[in-house]
Amino acid sequence: MNMIHVTNGDSAAQSLTAALRLAERDEQVIALRDDLAVGPIRDIDESPAARAAFWRQVSYSTIDFEAELKAQQALFGRLARGDAQVVVWHGQSAADQLTLRRVAYHLRNAPQRLNEAKLTFDDLAIAAADAQPERVGRTDRATAVGMFSPKQLLAKLPSAAPISVLRISRLALEWQEAKHSNAETRRLRDNMLVSGTWIDVDEALLELATAEWRPARRIAGEAMGQSFDFLLSDSIAFWRCRELVAAGRLKIRGTPSEIVDAELRRSSHT
Repeated sequence: MNMIHVTNGDSAAQSLTAALRLAERDEQVIALRDDLAVGPIRDIDESPAARAAFWRQVSYSTIDFEAELKAQQALFGRLARGDAQVVVWHGQSAADQLTLRRVAYHLRNAPQRLNEAKLTFDDLAIAAADAQPERVGRTDRATAVGMFSPKQLLAKLPSAAPISVLRISRLALEWQEAKHSNAETRRLRDNMLVSGTWIDVDEALLELATAEWRPARRIAGEAMGQSFDFLLSDSIAFWRCRELVAAGRLKIRGTPSEIVDAELRRSSHT
């Protein structure tokens, strides 16, 4: 049977590819490289312009985001037109759940081809020599496929199962609703997607900054460990720090373009 596995992010794809190799299965793995929990998504399936502009604002990278996002659009088109069975791997995090819903939306007219492999917080405790025990420590129990080792994913390979037509329709509708809401952030609460803003992330960064100089790297890292109902990435954490510097709410010792190596403290009037 021709089978394609879909994951959210490169690290997840690499671990899953290794798991399939351990199982001696020569099947394709596709990485969707977009954190759908953050930024504008209203026109994401029609035009990459707004999404690319957001990621250019977030990152100082030389990546051609418009080209990357156009390639992702083309990928969804090929998935929809193909005849392979598609397995979406997802954990309990906003980005993974939005990935599932986006794939369901694009394959809604071929529901017999769509399958899923669900990963939970308890699955992180699967005994495996290559497991990373520190990843079991999140108090919010959030999970993403990239948190799992190849041997842990190998143990979950048999769990892949078809998604019912009714559920695919619901998932596709939830993707359309998320696009229409077009919030700054999207959070996962009790398996429901809800809209959010940057306020709680910014307040957490300000609290972690304190009145004394602290390394921006440490502030961002501590914020990433907190619960926001989505997994805060380093790129987003550093971007929000730069935004707070620009707004005068944080002081910087260094330059915003090299904030990874800078130090931050709260402004006296914050």
